[in-house]
Amino acid sequence: MFSIVIPVFNESENIIPLINEINNCLNNFDNFEVIIVNDASSDDTPLILSQIKDNKVKILNNLINEGQSFSIYEGIKNSSNEIIITIDGDGQNDPSDIPKLLNHYIQNNNVKLVGGLRLKRKDNIIKKISSKIANYIRSKILKDDCLDTGCSLKVFDRQIFLSFTYFDGIHRFLPALFKGYGYKTKFISVKHRKRINGVSKYGTMNRLFKGIRDINKVKKIIKNQ
Repeated sequence: MFSIVIPVFNESENIIPLINEINNCLNNFDNFEVIIVNDASSDDTPLILSQIKDNKVKILNNLINEGQSFSIYEGIKNSSNEIIITIDGDGQNDPSDIPKLLNHYIQNNNVKLVGGLRLKRKDNIIKKISSKIANYIRSKILKDDCLDTGCSLKVFDRQIFLSFTYFDGIHRFLPALFKGYGYKTKFISVKHRKRINGVSKYGTMNRLFKGIRDINKVKKIIKNQ
């Protein structure tokens, strides 16, 4: 039994294809739910979500745009299962990788987070470079043993996640937090796809500098646990 949490903001063209892919990839699994958190989208996302007739899908709507971390946090708080899977709503993560990550998580009882590594990213060169810089700095300081903490495709323990002090940006530091709290983590290669519909919601350099600033928050959280 597991819950898949998907934060979305203005992803009207990607939602239905993503849900269909998830159902196709997980047709051997019965006990799971999909929680889509609409972060106050201004396009047709609310309309598309209102038309979904899949009893596995639960819809949450933020009243205002709160950001990806808040949306993930709300989805996890409202989930029904202790195994959480997060995946981006833009279609760049491949749902066919979910069973692989899930099997690694289930087969290793002492591992509390399994994360994906986008070793062959399908992003523009600026995003690739800024991501490499941020990952290098974060890994050097926090020693989280993760080459790609920004990959949203992860499987982890719900109660451990909810025990962390929440802050905006927490979803990018889960490997450091899990390891800092003494839990074992594991990372495996996953596929990454080009964005087909919609546009990226992140300012690359702003995201880079904010991530670097947040490192100090994570250090304090781990130190004060």
